[in-house]
Amino acid sequence: MISISHKAKQFLVLLVKLLIVGSAFYFVYHQLANNNQLDWIQFTQVFQKNQSVAGISFILLLSVLNRYFEILKWKNLVSYVHPISTSESTKQVLAALTAGVFTPNGVGEYAGKALYFNKKETKKIIFLNLLCNGIQMVLTVLFGLVGLLYFNAHFHIITPEKVWALLGIITVVFTLLFSIKKASFKGYSIEKMIRKINDIPKAIHQRNLLLGLCRYLVFSHQYYFLFLAFNVDLPYCTLMAAVTSVYFLASSLPSFQFLEFAVKGSVALFFFGFLGVNEWIIIFVSTLMWFLNVVLPVLIGSFYVLSFNNNRIPLTSEA
Repeated sequence: MISISHKAKQFLVLLVKLLIVGSAFYFVYHQLANNNQLDWIQFTQVFQKNQSVAGISFILLLSVLNRYFEILKWKNLVSYVHPISTSESTKQVLAALTAGVFTPNGVGEYAGKALYFNKKETKKIIFLNLLCNGIQMVLTVLFGLVGLLYFNAHFHIITPEKVWALLGIITVVFTLLFSIKKASFKGYSIEKMIRKINDIPKAIHQRNLLLGLCRYLVFSHQYYFLFLAFNVDLPYCTLMAAVTSVYFLASSLPSFQFLEFAVKGSVALFFFGFLGVNEWIIIFVSTLMWFLNVVLPVLIGSFYVLSFNNNRIPLTSEA
């Protein structure tokens, strides 16, 4: 077996850190510099006309709250196996976000968080991160379905018959999944996952649900308030139905975090096109959401990636 010296290991770790951070910065720069759909002249004109310190501060506050609720979610879930501080949770969440920014659907985030813990606890940490992201997906689906039904009722994108057919298909799929919950694949089954979920105290699940709901309301309304800032005057329910529909459909598509604004932007163009919103406004709002909620946290997370060391948190409880 080939042994690697301590200095060589340190060099490799540093190289990986620089690769992660460098790739993250490159992808951010590339998307902002080469997006021909962004009309910076129009954006500057609207910004100068509507600029407000209070308004800008409010939008930035929503971005902070968005990540803060995610940090509290992770702190809450990890407390099941090992209590960590808010600052430690902040470090893990932002560093993992940076590591996952250029992986499909943020898969790198799971490995990023697991690196902070004992290797023997990797499966537990990945499972907890699955619950952390899972509750967000459940809320996105529930609000998205309501938004889609409301939007379709007013704009008749598809016929009522097709709506009922889709709901029927969803019902059949879930029924089949739970009917084969004992079926095992490589040692994993739905029944085993449900048992693991039930092993976690209800109080932790309740806080996870509440924090996930708070986070969803924050970033969906940030989308809403950005449209208001660009003088989009539409009824609250109509605009929010479009927003929840965009998040639902965009989250269903495989993508990379650094391309999130492009995916959401393309879906948003479809929905907000029915509402008569200018295309450049839709693209800019989607890009700003991506910049505020992905790019800025990644910039901070880059610091944590560079300062990462191999001192793992020992976990002793059972999960």
